[in-house]
Amino acid sequence: MKVPAMTSQKIIIDTDPGVDDTMAIFYAMESGKFDVLGLTTIFGNVHTDLATTNALKLLEILERTDIPVAKGADKPLVRPFKGPVPYVHGVDGQGNINPEPPTTQAIAQSAAEFIVEQIMANPGEIVLAPLGPLTNIALALLLEPRITENVKEVVLMGGAVFVPGNVNPATEANINNDPEAADNVLAAPWKVTMLGLDVTAKTWMSPEQLALYGQSEKVSSQHIHKIVPFYQNFMEGSYPGQRGICIHDSSVISYLLYPELYTVEQYPIVVGCEGVGKGKTWAWTAAREPEAPWAGRPLVNVCVDVDAEQAVERELETI
Repeated sequence: MKVPAMTSQKIIIDTDPGVDDTMAIFYAMESGKFDVLGLTTIFGNVHTDLATTNALKLLEILERTDIPVAKGADKPLVRPFKGPVPYVHGVDGQGNINPEPPTTQAIAQSAAEFIVEQIMANPGEIVLAPLGPLTNIALALLLEPRITENVKEVVLMGGAVFVPGNVNPATEANINNDPEAADNVLAAPWKVTMLGLDVTAKTWMSPEQLALYGQSEKVSSQHIHKIVPFYQNFMEGSYPGQRGICIHDSSVISYLLYPELYTVEQYPIVVGCEGVGKGKTWAWTAAREPEAPWAGRPLVNVCVDVDAEQAVERELETI
């Protein structure tokens, strides 16, 4: 794979691979538009140890073992991890294809340490792209609050503002896994763009489109072709009448490449941390000044609509 040019957008992808994480990572790498400084790993779809193994393996498949992987938190900030979702992504997080283990290892730095070091060394240049729970990002904030002044943007997959959740009617999975971390990240004074179920649940790749991966000679596309069927089976069972898969994590990469495909509105967001609303991303939508607990919160860029057909077509162009 060609090494990206120096003018490419610097990015750190925080990830819990995961079939859809794999698609997002490969999309970013194959686009040639990003300088991926590193992958940081987090629990969610799988435990953090397996997320780290998978991240290393994905870079090996791409022949990009020069990109570091930093292992992240094993559990949420203040609560236990409720566990991975093998019925969605497979026990291995890769559609139960059981890939050979990687030959490389994660770096000694933690994910939070790596994030802080890179942002402070590249002020105003790095986009953080979290694809899982926001624990590592919250820990980096605690370690060095000045990253809010030095990051270019945080573009995350998570939340369900005006649509139902996918864990329960209130909450989306990434936010639900660590609502306290999400609330800290959305309360911090930096630029945040949120691609939640409001847009990702509208963005479907059909079985016919998915079949194109199997027709490509790229090793990345062949890997996706192998891991998608398990995930597709879950998706079609969860959304009666739909065929194929909805594109969750890849939407972050799609937004970064083609922001014109997305409709964005700005709201202060509070994340519910208790009770039936745990993990709910609550937007203040009233015309009057926000009241507590929204008062004083920064505006978050919330993606509320998408040209889904174009988003899928442009992702498929990278095959």
